[in-house]
Parts: sequence; structure tokens; C-alpha cells
Amino acid sequence: MGTVINFRQAEKKITRRKKDKLASENRIIFGRKKSEKTLSKKEKAALNTHLDEHKTDAPETDAPKEE
Repeated sequence: MGTVINFRQAEKKITRRKKDKLASENRIIFGRKKSEKTLSKKEKAALNTHLDEHKTDAPETDAPKEE
């Protein structure tokens, strides 16, 4: 026979694990200093401008459009 499981305790354990996971994710997102946040924003902005400068537009063709 299998072991006896108390569902109330099992549910509490699952809930605690979910809360711990959410708390660790929030620590990563919100647990940074202001200087770290501004630095990452500047790096992201610099990367976006660099990528935007190297974009190529699709060449427009002079072919007539079919209607």
C-alpha cells in the first residue's frame, strides 16, 4: 500500500512553493539599485538605436500592381 497523504498539508506546501517562486522572480525584477536600472535602460536604448541604424528598408519596385 502507498503512504497516507494529508491533502491539506500537501496543498499548503504547493502554495508555499508557488509563493517562493514568485518572490524570487520579484527579487530579480524589483530588487535592483536605481543605478543598475538606469544602466540597463541606457544599454537597452543604445542597442535599439544601433539596430535601428542598421535596418534596411525593402526596395520599392516599379512594377505595376495587378488589380
